[in-house]
Amino acid sequence: MTVNSRMNWQQLLSASRLGSHRSSREEPGRSPFHKDHDRIIFSGSFRRLGRKTQVHPLVSNDHIHTRLTHSLEVGCVGRSLGMLAGERLKEQLPNWIAPADLGVIVQAACLAHDIGNPPFGHAGEYAIRDWFQQAERQGLLQGLSDAERQDLTTFEGNAQGFRVVTQIEYNQFTGGMRLTHATLGAMLKYPWTVEHANEKGKFSAFQSEKHLLQLTAEHLGLLQRADECWARHPLVYLVEAADDICYALLDLEDGLEMEILQYDEVASILETIGQGQPEGFDTLAKASQRRRIAALRGQAMEKMTEAVIEVFVQNQQALLEGRFNQDLIDVCPTHIAEGVRAAKTLARDRIFRHQRKAKLEIGAYSTLGTLLETFCEACNARHHHQGQLSFKHQRVLALIGENMPEEDWPLYQSYRRALDFIGGMTDNYAVDVAQEMNGQIGNSRNG
Repeated sequence: MTVNSRMNWQQLLSASRLGSHRSSREEPGRSPFHKDHDRIIFSGSFRRLGRKTQVHPLVSNDHIHTRLTHSLEVGCVGRSLGMLAGERLKEQLPNWIAPADLGVIVQAACLAHDIGNPPFGHAGEYAIRDWFQQAERQGLLQGLSDAERQDLTTFEGNAQGFRVVTQIEYNQFTGGMRLTHATLGAMLKYPWTVEHANEKGKFSAFQSEKHLLQLTAEHLGLLQRADECWARHPLVYLVEAADDICYALLDLEDGLEMEILQYDEVASILETIGQGQPEGFDTLAKASQRRRIAALRGQAMEKMTEAVIEVFVQNQQALLEGRFNQDLIDVCPTHIAEGVRAAKTLARDRIFRHQRKAKLEIGAYSTLGTLLETFCEACNARHHHQGQLSFKHQRVLALIGENMPEEDWPLYQSYRRALDFIGGMTDNYAVDVAQEMNGQIGNSRNG
């Protein structure tokens, strides 16, 4: 086997930091990876996830998941997966890595996995993509390279998340959060640029961050597949499994909470995954549906966690050689794989196509269309205008604040800054700003 045909844990778990020349110092009771966790938790981008859509936009029911509660729950499952994997593999890990370290690396990556999502969740991603596709037909992307145009017309929350943690938060454009390479590797779900995007348009680095992707990949020793395309870090599979476990099960709870789904159909799927009811479940006969479902979900999660770790350990060799190309859930025992597929099918057919959700997503398109037209028009004018900008364009760009595009910047860079501003908005704030820009000042909701 050649030197470059296999990744190794020594490099993959590097505690050095992107953008920092200082060594990452150990502190009593607090590893470099705990610092990653804390930097993410205390960031403004993470805090704003509290008012960003998970599945249902602009709901008033406090029991429904937001991107923040979803990310916290994924982080909890991810920590368990990482620690259990660390216990099983500890003889093969560097001597300075404890199972708890592996747990917090996966947890930190889980916390950041949705940090680049725009307002209104996936509907927001599609709205941005569609707007730029129309802008391209109108000639607003002239002068951009093919890859830069693809970046905009295939806007991807994962790539924006990588930009947030490496460029925007804290140390702006000098390493961002300056996370360890291990945590960055674990959150790079699609370690390639848009030229290698899959059929769903998934990739993890825009052209503006491709040099940082290369630095991270080379530092971690990720196996290179093509120009600007690498094999995944093995811990990505645990982050992805934690995400799958949470949204497959908790989307159903939200559907039940919103009276889109019935108790029996949700309970049936959870019992299939959990192989029955938990001990003492009969004592909950008079309890609320919410409590009974929580008990069933707890057992289902436990079974899924155990199965995922078994599959991860069994496939360690293939993971390190970059040969594993499936989701861990898909190769779990049949009752789990089929149960998760049933959960996703039920969510797709009944929740994602629900009339209320559809109406709000159409509204999201309108809101983001207003914002994109206003800010990108101003960016375009600043780039092409030879004289004084109009008063309107000056005021629009001033809203971006210290990150306002400069006149001599490439148009792609200016559009990126506009998307940083719009993408960082909460659902409520995006609605408020769009309404105000449409002259509906009296209707603003102070979101």
